[in-house]
Amino acid sequence: MPSDAPDSTSAPALAELARAMADDSRATMLLALLDGRAWTAGELAAVAGVARPTASGHLDRLLSAGLVVERRQGRHRYVRIEDPEVALAVEGLAALAAARGLVRPAAPSLRAQRADAALREARTCYRHLAGRRGVELAEGLRRRGLVGAGWELTEAGRRWWEEHALDPGTRRRGAPIRPCLDWTERTDHIAGPAAESLLDHLVGEGALRRRSMPRALAVESDHPLWAELGVR
Repeated sequence: MPSDAPDSTSAPALAELARAMADDSRATMLLALLDGRAWTAGELAAVAGVARPTASGHLDRLLSAGLVVERRQGRHRYVRIEDPEVALAVEGLAALAAARGLVRPAAPSLRAQRADAALREARTCYRHLAGRRGVELAEGLRRRGLVGAGWELTEAGRRWWEEHALDPGTRRRGAPIRPCLDWTERTDHIAGPAAESLLDHLVGEGALRRRSMPRALAVESDHPLWAELGVR
């Protein structure tokens, strides 16, 4: 077993994290926070469908488990996911739930169907792109040789990021790019610092637009950036 591999001493901490997530309202809040933004307690109460005092208790539980961080500004309490590993864990558990057939079908209303379709097409997963377009982007980058077969940022990829004034993440701790299992597509999109700067670039250049619903992105399919990145 590798020296840094988890062993039985990790069990209590793992159980505590699982207990912190094991509530429909808290899970809903964590999924909303995957958009990478800071949310007010009131906004999270609304998205979870609970009263503000109830939401405050749920947020305290998430804070104590280290799953979120908060910042108080005036009378507002802002909460967000700071650790990318937390975001990857939440997205990974959502993917596992979908693979096991545990995800409940969406309500048959037209609004719910449209929201579900929008999230499946393109959405933020913490600070990178997910959904069908996220998977297509990952495949395109590998076809172009910008990302290698082992999910590493290639030398050609590093040059492309730097030529477009993007941070390739090569000087940061951890891998610039890593696979992240997409819970709707059941295959990998890309995460990591390079993926985060690429999402910002796609939004800034107009290849993606933020929708009014949390996390959802609209795709401008004819934008030349997609072809440049190998997306067919």
